[in-house]
Amino acid sequence: MTTAHAPHPNHVHQHNEGCGHVAFPHGDHVDYAHDGHLHRVHDDHVDECETGGHTTHGDHAHQHGEGCGHVAVPHGDHIDYVHDGHRHADHEGHWDDH
Repeated sequence: MTTAHAPHPNHVHQHNEGCGHVAFPHGDHVDYAHDGHLHRVHDDHVDECETGGHTTHGDHAHQHGEGCGHVAVPHGDHIDYVHDGHRHADHEGHWDDH
């Protein structure tokens, strides 16, 4: 999965296993939920990791929500849910893949 290279300037926190932020797989890397947005470790710095796309997840009968069993990730003005290695976001009556 290719994402745009968008360095997060002046980010002194080191994301890694046990750093205190929700970590989840995203394509070929791991994202960390931090202050309502997503970071990925890239070489010697951290990038913002946003796909910016709208991809509808078809045939998704499961309703994500509090207590649904999937990791909830704050993301901007909504909550994403980590499901089968990607994030789902509620969008106008359906779920989007991120």
